[in-house]
Amino acid sequence: MAVSRMCWARAALWGSAGPPGPYVARRLQFVRSGMAWGAPRSSKLHLSPKADVKSLISYVVTKTKVINGKYHRFLGRHFPRFYVLYTIFMKGLQMLWADAKKARRIKTNMWKHNIKFHQLSYREMEHLRQVCAKGRCPEVHGDIIKFRRDVAKCLFLGILSIPPFANYLVFLLMYLFPRQLLIQHFWTPKQQIDFLDIYHALRKQSHPEILCYLEKVIPLISDSGLRWHMTELCTKMQRGTHPAIHDILALRECFSNRPLGMNQLHALQMKALSRAMLLTPYLPPVLLRYRLKTHTTVIHQLDKALAKLGIGQLTAQEVKSACYLRGLNSTHIAEERCRTWLGEWLQLSCSLKEAELSLLLHNVVLLSINYIGTRR
Repeated sequence: MAVSRMCWARAALWGSAGPPGPYVARRLQFVRSGMAWGAPRSSKLHLSPKADVKSLISYVVTKTKVINGKYHRFLGRHFPRFYVLYTIFMKGLQMLWADAKKARRIKTNMWKHNIKFHQLSYREMEHLRQVCAKGRCPEVHGDIIKFRRDVAKCLFLGILSIPPFANYLVFLLMYLFPRQLLIQHFWTPKQQIDFLDIYHALRKQSHPEILCYLEKVIPLISDSGLRWHMTELCTKMQRGTHPAIHDILALRECFSNRPLGMNQLHALQMKALSRAMLLTPYLPPVLLRYRLKTHTTVIHQLDKALAKLGIGQLTAQEVKSACYLRGLNSTHIAEERCRTWLGEWLQLSCSLKEAELSLLLHNVVLLSINYIGTRR
């Protein structure tokens, strides 16, 4: 059959034979039409490979979402408690990744336009303060220490999970010791409240010690008027009275020079103030003083940016976070009271100069210890 086809084709080309029969004509017509149709289809495949790749990726993503949804429903039905932990863990990873990307975008913008930390908006400054990953901003030194502590937790868990089947031990440790081993992104809402209460109880232990130091320096104040104001302030604090802003501002001179200036604080005073700021006190006095200065400077810069923005622009969560940073346990206080307290803090902070930042540091105790709703 193949030989006959070749003969008929050769005869058709050279004209040495008559026209082929109907069967052969149909076969030749089919072959020619197939060759004519095949070329465009082949060229189309070669000219648009990106469309095929995109469709393949879209298909894989769709299937992955379907499988992921089925997996979530399976966990929710059969392992509800584990599903809650799994959901919190996945949301924590997403928030951590989003925070890191936003911080990188802010720092890239700072580098491109030569912007300093104190020139940023309040929300950008606050975001960098929380998740600053590298020591390029000297003003956020205290929070870099916090970030490094979080990184140390992750590295510790990563090292533990290296041996075979050790990841099950890691999950058990994370479940038993979430405050020590997990960062805030992976806390449940209840854990966030409980752990913030624990941290505030730790810094509250240093409050009596700080007030005791204020009483001890009263004889060292040379000006009789300032000495009287300090005595009145300490008496009010001991009686449980919340001090007025003008009572504190009347003592600003005592906190700019001796005996309570930042450069005149003793080692024990700095250790107590470090605990009140949730900073480690187990450092040499030189480093303690440096960390207190930088941490207080950051808060002062945040206060100026917040005063420019306005407290009314903050959400309820932002208000409570700002109050907690400045020494008030805002987890159990109504939002309006938190806004009132934050307004008092800003009024005092924006009245202070850089040389008077020791007074701002002591306000972590003075303004929070007797505020309504904090004595639990």
